[in-house]
Amino acid sequence: MSTSFAKIKNNIVIDILLADQTFINTLPSEEGITYVQFIDNAHFGKVYDRDNNELGETSQMNCAAIGGFYDSDKDIFYDEQPYPSWKLTSDYDWEAPITEPIVGENYYVYWDEDVYQADNTKGWVTIELPTE
Repeated sequence: MSTSFAKIKNNIVIDILLADQTFINTLPSEEGITYVQFIDNAHFGKVYDRDNNELGETSQMNCAAIGGFYDSDKDIFYDEQPYPSWKLTSDYDWEAPITEPIVGENYYVYWDEDVYQADNTKGWVTIELPTE
C-alpha cells in the first residue's frame, strides 16, 4: 500500500513521494537527505477525509508541502512563511500581525505586505466585487 513520504534536506521539504516503505528503503543514500512518512490531508492537528470530514488528530499538525519545513525534534510539518511580518503560532500556522476583517459576501480580502510596512496599523486590503 502506498504512503506519502516527504524528502527532506536541511529541514526543508524538497519533494513528495507516494510509495511504500519497501521502495523508500531501496533508494540510494544521499548525504543530508531523509524521508519522513506523513499523513495526507492533515491541518492544524486534525486529519480529514476527501469530503473534509474530520477523522481524528495527528501530532504532525499539517501535511508536508514542497518548500515547507519539517521540525524533526517534534515531528511536525508547517508551511513556509507567507510574508515577513507573519508569525508562526503554537498550532504551526502563520498569523498576520493584524486580524483579518470580516466582510460581506461581495468582498474579497487579501494581505498586502507593502501596505503593512508603510503603516503597521494596516495590511488587509478589501475589494468590493461587482454584483450582477
